[in-house]
Amino acid sequence: QVQLVESGGGLVQAGGSLRLSCAASGRTFSSYAMGWFRQAPGKEREFVGAISRSGGTTVYADSVKGRFTISRDNAKNTVDLQMSSLKPEDTAVYYCAAARRVAPTRRRADYDYWGQGTQVTVSS
Repeated sequence: QVQLVESGGGLVQAGGSLRLSCAASGRTFSSYAMGWFRQAPGKEREFVGAISRSGGTTVYADSVKGRFTISRDNAKNTVDLQMSSLKPEDTAVYYCAAARRVAPTRRRADYDYWGQGTQVTVSS
């Protein structure tokens, strides 16, 4: 069982930056690839980015590539999402998720555990 808690959301102006963090419980954090998803009002939850168990491989959605960076610290059981050059269309609730696999994955169905989410609002 893994419990995930996101933090760091808030209100930011377009062009600004924000760093989200996800803290995981348990001693098996390094057994999980980690992902970030987001869900805007009236839309489906969509993939943002993911990182492998070791942290050596990352994948991103095209919409955030070059602006967002995922990192993890297996000693601290945390995974972060650094967001830069934010746009109003980045406004959403952001969720972190854990998948018991080595490689990062874009598929929602591959994730076993989800956090409660943190709101990010980007004003124009």
